[in-house]
Amino acid sequence: MIKIANGQVYDPANGIKGAVKDIYIEGDKIVAGPDRESAGSPIDIIDASGLVVMPGGVEIHSHIAGPKVNSGRLLCPEDHYEHFRARTSRTRSGSGCTTPTSFYTGYLYATMGYTTAFEAAAPPLEARHVHEELRDMPLLDTGFYTLMGNNYLVMKTISDVDAPRRREQTRDLVAWLLRASKGYAVKAVNPGGVENWKWGRGEVDLDTPVPPFGVTPRRILEVLVEAVEDLRLPHSLHLHANHLGQAGNFRTTLETMRFLSGHRVHFTHLQFHSYAATKKGGIRSAAPQVAEYLNQHPEFTCDAGQIVFGPATTMTADAPMQFNLHRLTGNKWSNCDIEMESGSGVVPLNYRPEVLVNAVQWAIGLELLLLVTNPWQIFLTTDHPNAGPFTAYPQIIHLLMDADYRREWLAKLNPRVQRYTCLAELNREYTLEEIAIITRAGPARALGLTRKGHLGPGADADIAIYRPQRDKQAMFARAAYVLKGGKLIIREGQIVAGASGRTLMVAPPAPSTLPMELQRDFAEFYTVSLANYGVEDEYVANPEVVPCA
Repeated sequence: MIKIANGQVYDPANGIKGAVKDIYIEGDKIVAGPDRESAGSPIDIIDASGLVVMPGGVEIHSHIAGPKVNSGRLLCPEDHYEHFRARTSRTRSGSGCTTPTSFYTGYLYATMGYTTAFEAAAPPLEARHVHEELRDMPLLDTGFYTLMGNNYLVMKTISDVDAPRRREQTRDLVAWLLRASKGYAVKAVNPGGVENWKWGRGEVDLDTPVPPFGVTPRRILEVLVEAVEDLRLPHSLHLHANHLGQAGNFRTTLETMRFLSGHRVHFTHLQFHSYAATKKGGIRSAAPQVAEYLNQHPEFTCDAGQIVFGPATTMTADAPMQFNLHRLTGNKWSNCDIEMESGSGVVPLNYRPEVLVNAVQWAIGLELLLLVTNPWQIFLTTDHPNAGPFTAYPQIIHLLMDADYRREWLAKLNPRVQRYTCLAELNREYTLEEIAIITRAGPARALGLTRKGHLGPGADADIAIYRPQRDKQAMFARAAYVLKGGKLIIREGQIVAGASGRTLMVAPPAPSTLPMELQRDFAEFYTVSLANYGVEDEYVANPEVVPCA
């Protein structure tokens, strides 16, 4: 048994706001305290007097594994020149800033006190590759979201079946794709927009008929939300909405929210979807309008996608957006068509404080984090590595907790930024309890992970302990102690032991194979056979099936 003694505990899920308490661990779980059987047994004590104790961090949205990440590594070798970790007796070597290698990714997250991370998007066809990299990511429990918003089989099912049978068959197909990929949740990226672009058409709005079946993005969203709810999946639809990064796109964001109101939906990297347009076609903040709607709709959650100044490697299944970004910047670009399922693109960027559009983007993300009043609805992300690396989380926490520090940064930006944003008017400062919510308790609840994000009896013994400092960036950059599954893995920012994480997935009831008509399409159009499509068990490290509600 392990006892974490006299720590200042922040456990928002259980209503604990800095009380000095002891935390007991038996095996890989938190327990109420020694029972009769363990009475008299030796107890290992971690003295947390004067230290802050929180659940291990939970990353809800990050691009950390799979073919697009490898494409980013290949496209940007310069990302690995100066950022590396030498091999030690306990760790492997690794490199990379915005696209760190798999082992290095695990080390970097764990050093900050994170113990769970989700890859944000993977087409079923590429799921094996994602699992292989997640298996090589130490010290973290992991999982990923399965892309379906531009999937040929999904769109055909929507278009072919009348209303009563359509809902049933779409639900069965979604369940089959989740089981075949061994994914955790349903992801939609620019629903319908990627397929429309692949047919040589322009951009879509919610009611644009998308070839080859004429279904609309609105229809795709409707049936995917229905399927998620019918299957009672632990996480809601994870949505990258249409028109990412475009001036005036907040109107599409709000229209999408109005259409989906009453349903659980997670809107990801919301900063990129909260832009109003200037008279000259530039961007200005629409964070107040978007935050106001969120504040009235507790069924929605979101993550920020906060911009970080410095290098980034943008990568997404939103292939048309990446092509437009390449044309806009002239930066190098890689594109890949995922047959029958999706697209993808990679473009490196460098966000600079003197560039007005980057300064406005930076302010919009912070505005959302400060204007959404309920911290259980908005979570800390950089959409790694699209808006910057996840290693910038400690700096963002400092910005949220210290209004004077925000003002210092505002003074460094392009001076015109205050014309187009309201950040200078916001004085809110986050508390440690709110930081614990947006980095741990909130993401765990949104993901339906009942044993994560809290420190109550029965919770996974994933715990981060920090030394309080006025400089919150320094405080959260290196945890004093991190325990993963009850095992001490970090001491004073240094890795002291290895630990293999689990792969989190769902297994909703599903048919054993596809309907005959979809089998014929599969045989005609895919370059793999249906028998070789599903991910075999041996690809998955320490699988844990999270139950549907």
